[in-house]
Amino acid sequence: MSVKTLSELLAEGVEGRGVLVRSDLNVPLDEDGNITDPGRVIASVPTLKALAEAGAKVIVTAHLGRPKGEPDPKLSLAPVAAALSEKLGRHVQLAGDVVGNDALARAEGLTDGDVLLLENIRFDPRETSKDDGERRALAEALAALVEGPDGSPGVFVSDGFGVVHRKQASVYDVATLLPHYAGTLVAAEVKVLEQLTSSTDRPYAVVLGGSKVSDKLAVIENLATKADSLIIGGGMCFTFLAAQGFSVGTSLLQEEMVDTCRKLLDTYADVIHLPVDIVVADKFAADAEAETVPADRIPDGKMGLDIGPGSVERFTALLSNAKTVFWNGPMGVFEFPAFAAGTKGVAEAIIGATGKGAFSVVGGGDSAAAVRQLGLPEDGFSHISTGGGASLEYLEGKELPGIQVLES
Repeated sequence: MSVKTLSELLAEGVEGRGVLVRSDLNVPLDEDGNITDPGRVIASVPTLKALAEAGAKVIVTAHLGRPKGEPDPKLSLAPVAAALSEKLGRHVQLAGDVVGNDALARAEGLTDGDVLLLENIRFDPRETSKDDGERRALAEALAALVEGPDGSPGVFVSDGFGVVHRKQASVYDVATLLPHYAGTLVAAEVKVLEQLTSSTDRPYAVVLGGSKVSDKLAVIENLATKADSLIIGGGMCFTFLAAQGFSVGTSLLQEEMVDTCRKLLDTYADVIHLPVDIVVADKFAADAEAETVPADRIPDGKMGLDIGPGSVERFTALLSNAKTVFWNGPMGVFEFPAFAAGTKGVAEAIIGATGKGAFSVVGGGDSAAAVRQLGLPEDGFSHISTGGGASLEYLEGKELPGIQVLES
């Protein structure tokens, strides 16, 4: 990746300059608006801290959830501003709007080292607009916030890896207007993904979970040609089991994908590995009674909610000699303790391989949340990504607009 980095920007000097940073602060909240997993806030700190300590006037833009292009109090970045203040060790102001009067007034009042967080960028419908002109108008308003008193342009730092696969105003368009740099997080993520796609040490094992085959089809097709073993668990495994002719009870099933899965199994029979046993229950609930059954004999009326201990043992054996591992997606409903053993067992197998020198990458999203929720050591993996969708699209071989624009 031939883009300018944060270290180059700091070497040029940022004291007194306005710097717009696109961070990924899309954290999960509980019903009371409390952050349940601060991973993305923590990951955004190094870039923001370095800029603030170097005397920049830092303006941060980010989204939370999926507001429909208008303000939604439940999706305000207020809890994020509080968490950022705590992690940065300095007060982070929150603007009451995106690029309105409050944002303008606060931006004008910034002094060197101050940090201002704009309200949820997706409260403005132009952020996600398909109309180039609408997106550009919002990007121009964002760029104006970091303009110098003498009219000199500010700087843009892209540090939200979780959104670089989106062609959005605060990700893509603003980089066409301002001098642009990759933040610490984005540079590190791309370096890791380049390693996964180019100089991969073998054996290379890929572990994929999650609910839908359709969400992961492109990455399965791409990585099945590159990996030595492709382990499949989570809700998506039931469509593969159905493709083998097995009954899957009331488990999650994508009927329209069964033929596709059958072809994948025929083509990559020596690469794709499925569970041999399944933990089932009669309902989707934390207090449901769990029972382990062979994968080819799931009873009618029962749904699979995790892979069984035999599957963990089989997958552990496959992972034990791996030199490179990519994991994206939990093996079961890890949020329910009775159905978390599969995800935990496979994660521990990856940690074991890492301890023996393997390069391991956790592909963001639910997998990263599972690592933290299950109390696993984050330093047991070589890298935990902050961007599930972006990681997958990169590994599918797609161009990511938010990275591509930094190279120009």
